[in-house]
Amino acid sequence: MHNLKIAVIGCGHWGKNLVRNFSDLGVLEYIFDPNIKSQNEISKKFNVKSDSLDNILKSDIEGVAIAAPAAKHFDLTKKFLNASKHVFVEKPISLNSTEAKELCNLSKEKKKVLMVGHLLQYHSAFLKLKDIVKEGVLGKLQYIYSNRLNLGKFRNEENILWSFAPHDISMILSLIGMNPKSTVATGSAYLNKNIHDVTTTHLKFEKDIQAHIFVSWLHPYKEQKLVVVGDSGMAVFDDGLDWSMKLKLYPHKVNWKNGLPKAEKAEYEKIPLDANEPLRAECIHFLDCIKNSSEPRTNGNEGLNVLKVLEASHKSLVTGEEVTIGGEKKFFAHDTSCIDNEKLIGKDTKIWHYSHILKDTKIGENCIIGQNVMIGPDVEIGNGCKIQNNVSIYKGVTLQDNVFCGPSCVFTNVINPRANIERKNEFRNTLVENCVTIGANATIICGNNLGAYSMIGAGAVVTKSVKPHAVVVGNPAKQIGWVSHAGEKLDKKLTCPLEGRQYSIDKKGNLKEIKKYGDTIKKTA
Repeated sequence: MHNLKIAVIGCGHWGKNLVRNFSDLGVLEYIFDPNIKSQNEISKKFNVKSDSLDNILKSDIEGVAIAAPAAKHFDLTKKFLNASKHVFVEKPISLNSTEAKELCNLSKEKKKVLMVGHLLQYHSAFLKLKDIVKEGVLGKLQYIYSNRLNLGKFRNEENILWSFAPHDISMILSLIGMNPKSTVATGSAYLNKNIHDVTTTHLKFEKDIQAHIFVSWLHPYKEQKLVVVGDSGMAVFDDGLDWSMKLKLYPHKVNWKNGLPKAEKAEYEKIPLDANEPLRAECIHFLDCIKNSSEPRTNGNEGLNVLKVLEASHKSLVTGEEVTIGGEKKFFAHDTSCIDNEKLIGKDTKIWHYSHILKDTKIGENCIIGQNVMIGPDVEIGNGCKIQNNVSIYKGVTLQDNVFCGPSCVFTNVINPRANIERKNEFRNTLVENCVTIGANATIICGNNLGAYSMIGAGAVVTKSVKPHAVVVGNPAKQIGWVSHAGEKLDKKLTCPLEGRQYSIDKKGNLKEIKKYGDTIKKTA
């Protein structure tokens, strides 16, 4: 059929099926498996050469199918793409979207096929279901749910979400034709701590479409079922049934009578299908894409979209929060940071190593959050703030715009804390107004406000509210002068040496601007 040479990397539980299919198609040239005994057995059974990874990389094969453990997918795929080989990698494409994006870009750069093994997209029943949805037979899509259940095969290296759900996510995204807006996932780990055996994932899409995925390897019987609900009908893809029953169309409708919905049921219709082995169809598709230089149905970008849903769902599983998906982040967050609600982070903000932004914390635009910073819960940070390393900002503290928090400065929110006494109803609020500068290692005792443009000296302990533009230092902090809007110390004439603004002291002892910036501007180089 094809005058191509293909290698299979990984000949274990699933890889041996790839070996069988590519061998039957007459294109299998090499195999590799780190288990030498297994490799030799497969080599003998299929009369195919086995060799080292290095030698296969240097060989004249056109393409490779990778069925190694998921943790090795990125490294192996990258190596073979760099060696100018077409790659068919089993799901997931990688374990994080940054790596997956790198592989997508690399395949484009090398002009090589990158295909991800989302098997059910090559099942004739699913392809027919996709046609039914596309032709509008079910009307407007409303809801999709899938069950992928079994007893075993248990994993120790990945949870049920990563093991079972990628196939269902792939099908759902393909049917709806868009990526979800958000996800909420719940689950439980019974056999191994922190490795979930059962998960339910709820996806929300635009146009009020929703979907859920129930996966488990602690189920008394095997079930692989996908149900698609539209406003004009419903369809069920049940892969556990015979071919004559795998895909059924239910022309049920909901009519309204006297202001109440009433179900109008109808007999189901069995949809005729061409029986096929999805994996064989998938292997043929990979070969066709190589031969015709065409994009696979499940290309790298499709694999990346599925991975983004997996990542967000896993995060929701761990945090218990709804997680937003879709598009590029409007802000930057280092991989080691933890953000409980990304929707509340402003555009162009940067959050660096090991920082934790707790729930219901809102951070404005163009902020810089340094390393090892903790903010929240329920804290509001304005625009343009710079929070240096090792700062904790607790509930009750509010920063307005352009506040500078020096390294290791401290905010409190309780006057007399005790580890064994709950005092959450005694939190005292602290307001830090616009453009305040707080020096390194300063401590701000709760219940006090820092006036706009004030400057808190390094190591100061603030025990009472600070006037706008005041400079305070020491323990307890005392005022020693004034600073201008530009942060410059004012002379005896209360004139800013940088901007030329002029100030006076009013009857209440507060600094008042009498000549604004722009009236007289000092010329600077």
